[in-house]
Amino acid sequence: MSGKTHHPPKSNLYWLFGLLPLALAGYFATFSGRIAAGDYPAFNGQWIPALDVSLNLRLDGLGLVMALLILGIGGLILIYASGYMAGDEYIGRFYVILGLFMAAMLGVVLADNLILLFVFWELTSITSYLLIGFKHESVKSQTSALQALVVTGTGGLVLLAGLILLGIIGGSWQISTLLAQGDVFRESGLYTAALTLVLIGAFTKSAQFPFHFWLPNAMAAPTPVSAYLHSATMVKAGVYLLARFHPILGGTEAWFYSLTLVGGFTGLLGAWLAWQQVDLKRIMAYTTVSALGALVFLLGLGAVSEVALKAAVLFLITHSLYKGALFMIAGAIDHETGTRDVTQLAGLARAMPYTLAALLLATISMAGFPPLVGFVAKELIYETTLESQRWVAGLSLTAFLTNVLMVTSAGIILIGPFFKGTAPKDVHEGVWSLWFGPIVLGVLALLAGLFVGSSFFAGQIIQPAAQAIAGEAYAVKLYLIPPSLALWHDGLPSPFALSLLTWLLGVGGYLLHEKLRPSAMRSNTAVSRFGPEVWYFKGLNGLLSIAAWLTGLIQNGHLRVYLTYVFVTLIGLAGFFLLPTIPTEFSLAGISIYEGLLVGMIILAVVMVILAKSRLAAVAAMGVVGYGIALLYVLFNAPDLAMTQFAIETLTVILFVLVLYRLPRFVTLSRPWARTRDAIVAGSVGLLMFLFALTVTAVPTGTPLTDYFADTSYTIAKGRNVVNVILVDFRGLDTMVEITVLAVAAIGVYTLIQAKRK
Repeated sequence: MSGKTHHPPKSNLYWLFGLLPLALAGYFATFSGRIAAGDYPAFNGQWIPALDVSLNLRLDGLGLVMALLILGIGGLILIYASGYMAGDEYIGRFYVILGLFMAAMLGVVLADNLILLFVFWELTSITSYLLIGFKHESVKSQTSALQALVVTGTGGLVLLAGLILLGIIGGSWQISTLLAQGDVFRESGLYTAALTLVLIGAFTKSAQFPFHFWLPNAMAAPTPVSAYLHSATMVKAGVYLLARFHPILGGTEAWFYSLTLVGGFTGLLGAWLAWQQVDLKRIMAYTTVSALGALVFLLGLGAVSEVALKAAVLFLITHSLYKGALFMIAGAIDHETGTRDVTQLAGLARAMPYTLAALLLATISMAGFPPLVGFVAKELIYETTLESQRWVAGLSLTAFLTNVLMVTSAGIILIGPFFKGTAPKDVHEGVWSLWFGPIVLGVLALLAGLFVGSSFFAGQIIQPAAQAIAGEAYAVKLYLIPPSLALWHDGLPSPFALSLLTWLLGVGGYLLHEKLRPSAMRSNTAVSRFGPEVWYFKGLNGLLSIAAWLTGLIQNGHLRVYLTYVFVTLIGLAGFFLLPTIPTEFSLAGISIYEGLLVGMIILAVVMVILAKSRLAAVAAMGVVGYGIALLYVLFNAPDLAMTQFAIETLTVILFVLVLYRLPRFVTLSRPWARTRDAIVAGSVGLLMFLFALTVTAVPTGTPLTDYFADTSYTIAKGRNVVNVILVDFRGLDTMVEITVLAVAAIGVYTLIQAKRK
């Protein structure tokens, strides 16, 4: 290991931004007693009444746990980032984006409306894309950010369909209303479709197999992003979604098999890949994948084990505490040494004592050693699998092997970099903000382990969250009494025996990992050729190839081709929906002779435009069309439109004549079949517009707009000129957009003229 030249970071006060979320976390904590008593704070307001979309927010036990993690860890991350990113020219932008993400994530866990939930869900994807790709000059950051956005964004669209189905089944968009209708959902014919869509959305967000590959690649982000998004918050959004909808989607065979199989395999796969890595952040990323799999695994067991949901809540908190600390420690090590490679790091114990203290607490909790809370969480996981009524041996073996590999990974993170070899002389402890957050999270993990059975932690944090996940229909006796959480149990129960064996094999795995790593990595490389990430890139490249081919086909630089595509699409879509509504009977009796003659003159002028051999003749014929339409406005009592049309036509004809009279005669460029095709398209568009006008005029209107505008233009808009009032007030936004379009076009023309001169 070679230390890098250390430059003290510039002093800044960005750490002060961390005080706001920490204060908010304290505020939310004050609701714990009220929520434990069954009183849930809520806010209900109107958002889009026409679409029945309300601004509903609700705080229950599950939302409280997530909010405390989001705000508490988020505040510590903001403090940490002030030291880690000191001197970065874009540090202000970073804090803004991270703050937006924090707000979006908080919205996800507090939303009590399906549409509102989806809006915040997508905001987390967008802001995480910006954060992962924060180092926008790096190709790796760009690729990783795009990958995360494609995977989670696609899952978000699938989730939207699932949320809509949930709203249809339950007859409401309010989540708290839906959660009381568990039997209605499970007996619905749409249950399987809704469950599948929701699972895909949750699995993509929480990096479950086969969507797990995006999470380790997202480690290209700055370490504060990795510590926050990919350990404590965003990747937990999918787990939160499954927990939130457990009362209505859980309790079925499909739920049990889907979550236990996918979660168990993801947990074991992540743990297997973690110990083979040499980059600290990648080790932690794969252990995060493993932990997320374990959480999904526990939620799947919720219907067959009384302890599963309690274990899920405790492990959710445990993982957030130790993994947030570990990521920040990895960043501090990289910041001070210039590397994250565990094979190059050595002897940091004396050089970085505060970081070591935090790392000891975090890794002990990760490995499940007492008295840290990770020990209690691991014991509950074992208790869950041993008490499950199905596949006891298989479920317990999966949890056991996963935990063994986690112990091995914890040893790799701790022992080699800190207790082997000697650190370079220029390596020393970083600024206070780099070790403050990890120590706080480590101490919290210690206190949570020591006081895990306290009335506050067990009774006001764990129990209400587990009860919210269970729902009223599945609120078994265990959730109605204070949960029996304890650091030590009487005797030597089976979970503790498994813990002893876990530690023994985990330590053995650490002692052998350097010898086993090369062969394991070679086998993984061979298998990865057929893995999901390969198919992701094949799919993405295929999509880009199709897009390039389609762009070359359509975007060929010919305006006539663009118009043809637009008109054909219009004919296909509008015609399909219009044909069934066309009136079968209509009369021409109301048309006067002079109206018919005027229309006939316009039609003849159009034919002349098509057949004219001279540009000037074509321009003159087009002028006849325009003036004919102006006369129609006069006949139908629209003098203002007629005056506008006269002015436009006069100006247009003059401009065309000035420009076109210097050009040569027409030269036939298109072939006969092309002209036939264009004639068919043009005639079809004209026929479509005729049928559309015919259909609209055949439908009786309750209140004509003319009467409405005449009656309200003065009383509402205080204007006597009805036309002006329509343009400025009733259609004010439309008029503003039209002016904006003209302004943009004028700027474009001016730019082209200036470019031509240069």
